[in-house]
Amino acid sequence: MADLDEAIQTAIKRAREAANGRHAERLVHDGPLRQTVIALAQGTSLGEHNAPPAASIHVLRGRLRVTGQDPVELVEGQLEALTHHRHSVEALENSVFLLTTVTSQHDTGSHPQIQL
Repeated sequence: MADLDEAIQTAIKRAREAANGRHAERLVHDGPLRQTVIALAQGTSLGEHNAPPAASIHVLRGRLRVTGQDPVELVEGQLEALTHHRHSVEALENSVFLLTTVTSQHDTGSHPQIQL
């Protein structure tokens, strides 16, 4: 089991020490599901890149700007679904976020379907 508070502290420390100003650590890898803690030092960006089939960004510390179809600023505690468009992420201050992605959409049968 991952300790999220510890992962946050470690990630921001390593991002500040890194020459490129960033650090990432995958916490969950379950079939197509991935959850990764990513830290960016203030002013650091993840350049424009393609989005996976499904993704969300949850800001755990700091403030970020996400560009794509509609640029948005996110602060600690906010959760945003990422569009299927190319996007980039910029740290407006030292920041840590949880990136949740689904890398494929095939049904592996590992979890039951819930009818609502």
